[in-house]
Amino acid sequence: MSAPERIPPRGVTAPDASAAELLAHGELTVRGRIREASNAALFCTVAHDGREASCIYKPVAGERPLWDFPDGTLAAREVAAYEVSQATGWGLVPPTVLRDGPYGEGMCQLWIDVTAEAELLALVDAEEPEPGWKAIGLAEVGEGRTALLVHADDDRLRRLAVLDAVINNADRKGGHLLPTADGRLYGIDHGVTFNVDDKLRTLLWGWAGEPLTAETVEVLTGLRSGLDAELGERLTGLITDAEIDATRARVDALLGSGVHPVPSGEWPSIPWPPV
Repeated sequence: MSAPERIPPRGVTAPDASAAELLAHGELTVRGRIREASNAALFCTVAHDGREASCIYKPVAGERPLWDFPDGTLAAREVAAYEVSQATGWGLVPPTVLRDGPYGEGMCQLWIDVTAEAELLALVDAEEPEPGWKAIGLAEVGEGRTALLVHADDDRLRRLAVLDAVINNADRKGGHLLPTADGRLYGIDHGVTFNVDDKLRTLLWGWAGEPLTAETVEVLTGLRSGLDAELGERLTGLITDAEIDATRARVDALLGSGVHPVPSGEWPSIPWPPV
């Protein structure tokens, strides 16, 4: 029997629909556990119809309870984030499905090989960022010293900042940014999203208060229409009706203000640890 065809990382050559189909219907084999993850995250291979890929499987049974999110909902929120990402056309989240697995229902997401050497975050000994960089804020670096934390002034990050504002991402850390050799950038770990309360916590504040790009306005306008149609239907069952309504409200607020959001001051604006 011939060796299975291996699906490359998302965004290289594998179509989203093909990768999602493989994730949804393939046989999952657990190869190991990612111990750094706060919830159970299992590294797996998935094989179906002579094709194979690596993936991450996060069973609902391995989710730790959170005070501000209903128990057993994080996996579905990851899938909802993927659906919204797909609706933008930006493809910022790897293919993600909700399916049964060796440890019960869970989220299954295509593994992304990070092969690019892209400097997206940095600490600098300066009061203002250099051209090509955006300031996040001051960070303690020890012995009473501080440094300026900055992120790249990168269109891919800017789109991700918009997506995070739409889905109300409460945990955009630097380690969740995955650049690839083909120039794509992906965001992962979207379990704490779509809360009805404002919980946006991110390292991508560099554009706070700046006007949205014309591209972003066009994307958000299409997204808003989709939330009342096909996208809203796909989100039903993944998040609550109230959370879908809150997503509509966030898109309306972005379009109404015409600018990137600023920290509310009612919730820590930067996740900890930041990376």
